[in-house]
Amino acid sequence: MKSIDVRSYLVDLETLVNIDSVSTDPAGTTQVGNFLAEKFKGLGWQIKSEVYDDTIGPCLKITNSESDKYDILLLAHMDTVFPIGTAKERPYSEKDGRAYGPGVIDCKAGLLSIFYVLESMQQEGKLENASICVFYNSDHEGISSKFSYSHSVELAEKSRYVLVLEGARANGNLVHQRKGIARYKLSIDGVGAHAGVDFTSGRSAINELGSWIMTLEQATDLTKETTVNVGKVSGGTSVSAVADHASAEIDVRYYQLEELKRIEQIMSDMIKAPHVEGTTAKVEGGVSRPPMLPNDETRALMKQIEAIGQELNIPFGWTASGGGSDGSFAAAAGIPTIDGFGPVGGGAHSVREYMEIDTIEPRMCLLEKTIEYIIAAK
Repeated sequence: MKSIDVRSYLVDLETLVNIDSVSTDPAGTTQVGNFLAEKFKGLGWQIKSEVYDDTIGPCLKITNSESDKYDILLLAHMDTVFPIGTAKERPYSEKDGRAYGPGVIDCKAGLLSIFYVLESMQQEGKLENASICVFYNSDHEGISSKFSYSHSVELAEKSRYVLVLEGARANGNLVHQRKGIARYKLSIDGVGAHAGVDFTSGRSAINELGSWIMTLEQATDLTKETTVNVGKVSGGTSVSAVADHASAEIDVRYYQLEELKRIEQIMSDMIKAPHVEGTTAKVEGGVSRPPMLPNDETRALMKQIEAIGQELNIPFGWTASGGGSDGSFAAAAGIPTIDGFGPVGGGAHSVREYMEIDTIEPRMCLLEKTIEYIIAAK
């Protein structure tokens, strides 16, 4: 790989980080998309902007050829979790070899790394016999790629391999495996009553919710890395009233489908036999991201990437992550998928989010050499 202008990269990164692009703000992700589209237009690539829902910004499909089959699909997301105003409150900054700011590692550095690597490879004539597709989506965070996932899966099924530009872990590791994510909304109806005058006539929805919380939290099985988290609750109208309604939102992370079925059976049994007689419960939801599990082709690619890392003197290992990624959809479709190809960083989704500046160029070299290997292995 030719030496890149890291300062130019960081100037571009500052531009992207200083754009508020929360998933629910189409204007912000549109601005990010326009910036990236202009970059690729300069390379002569084909850019297709698609609006999958009015509540999110356009997603971008970017290709270097007319082919409908791809050697590689490169994925990254343009949105962040941070509300409008965050970029102004704590804009891009650099200190002690690190870059800081909302979305700097999750996933704006990855967006740029894709472009810089492909630009370098095109200039060196390394993509002449390759068909590359880039998919930038705008609904990853918070809404689990609800509107774009079917389109990314369609592209993945046309691709030999999928590489995801989420940031490398803080210890430098790439990601080969991720848990599946299921989300549920629990709604409980009880019977309201005056807590002092007519207490015995009431049927507390909050009391019933408490039973659900205890049972679901106990359903966590760390030996199988299954976790159940009741992360948001609400209920009641007054301290002096027996609550006639309560609700909760539940997050389940799992590797094995049998574990998800076990949790869902627990919820089904609780609906049928409430702890507080006279209350009723309803559960809505399901899988938002399937598990990202390596197949034999993925493992073979992992070995090649390890060899490339040794050749480049870039130390890293492999991490199984509990966080979500658009790579999960590709892997579930049977396409060999590797994640974490972005620069090294940490603190995602927090005020501590950072990127290690001195990992920009090495990680782009690792990505370029991996792309070269995949192209040559046709």
